[in-house]
Amino acid sequence: MPSNKSVSDAPITQFINCSILREHKLQREDLWVRGGRILDPEKLFFDEQGYADECVDCEGSIITPGFIDVQINGGYGVDFSQASDDVSGCVSIVAKKILEHGVTSFCPTLVTSPPAVYHKVLPQVKVHSGGRHGAGVLGVHLEGPFISVEKKGAHPEQFLRSFQGGGVVDLMETYGGLDDVAMVTLAPELAGSESVVRALCQRGVTVSLGHSVANLSQAEDAVSSGASFITHLFNAMLPFHHRDPGIVGLLTSDRVPAGRTVFYGMIADGIHTNPAALRIAHRAHPSGLVLVTDAIAAMGLPPGSHTLGQQVIEIQGLHAYVAGTKTLSGSIATMDMCVRHFKQASGCSVEEALEAASLHPAQLLGLSHKKGTLDYGSDADLTLLDDDLNVRATYISGEEVWRKDP
Repeated sequence: MPSNKSVSDAPITQFINCSILREHKLQREDLWVRGGRILDPEKLFFDEQGYADECVDCEGSIITPGFIDVQINGGYGVDFSQASDDVSGCVSIVAKKILEHGVTSFCPTLVTSPPAVYHKVLPQVKVHSGGRHGAGVLGVHLEGPFISVEKKGAHPEQFLRSFQGGGVVDLMETYGGLDDVAMVTLAPELAGSESVVRALCQRGVTVSLGHSVANLSQAEDAVSSGASFITHLFNAMLPFHHRDPGIVGLLTSDRVPAGRTVFYGMIADGIHTNPAALRIAHRAHPSGLVLVTDAIAAMGLPPGSHTLGQQVIEIQGLHAYVAGTKTLSGSIATMDMCVRHFKQASGCSVEEALEAASLHPAQLLGLSHKKGTLDYGSDADLTLLDDDLNVRATYISGEEVWRKDP
């Protein structure tokens, strides 16, 4: 039953014996939570009773803001690009399982599909908060079908589309609507894309550049129109060239407006990106790096044949290929694996690795006032880690939703 008590009457939880990530540093201090949010202890001690109703001994854990995955295609046998009659139930399966990997919020991602799939799937995926039932949904990420044929990767060519001059009309015909859509990945070199980028941004949808053969000038024009993300940097785009670095050049572009950050996704699974490329990107533009899993239905399952939208995918070890090819098609990595690999491969600090999976994706989606930080007033979505960055427990709104067995 709902409580009639105000937030100020809600019980207070004190997390002790922990290091918390605040202001870009791990600090040895307690964390206080009330009503699902981070509480300022000064207010507690000076204005109120000065004690907690519950004390959680973290046994030396690191507490970081909950991880946020803005590009995940499915997992555990679920493919978000399959038009089932119970899409919301399928999303819930993944939402529940990724809690054990420290993920508290995510964007279910659909790859290039025929319009009928979008029209059936999208109405069934709603933005909602997380809890014991699973990680929260921040909105859908639509990766395609307005992408380049030359850089289609695992996306089926027969369903790729171009803009026919109608802009938003093309989007609506394809997707059926943009309710509960958080992000759209498109190729900025497609004719008519500039007006589409502007229209999406005006609707509060994040625009990402990817699966593209765009040159740097085209990418910069898209950023000027409002684009703010790069989908899996280095993958499915022109390789860096010193005379025209392409989309990769956005990391150091002098045409990015002052005060704007271009973020970029990295699949740090040890397969999609060589460690040297990870280091180059991170050292060039550390504040923009966003870890994504790009996980597919095969995540959490044994090797064999699985699906990604309309394609059959073969899992061989840690590699996921379009059947009969050597084309990579997403990953089977989990977010905590990516955090650990990114730290090891890049040589970055623990704080930088954790912020790439929490603060940066929250900033990208315009949610850093409540997600991705442990600032006072933020949502108490927490991931507890040991010193090797293995997940010990996950909390959403201050409530424990998963804990590793002793």
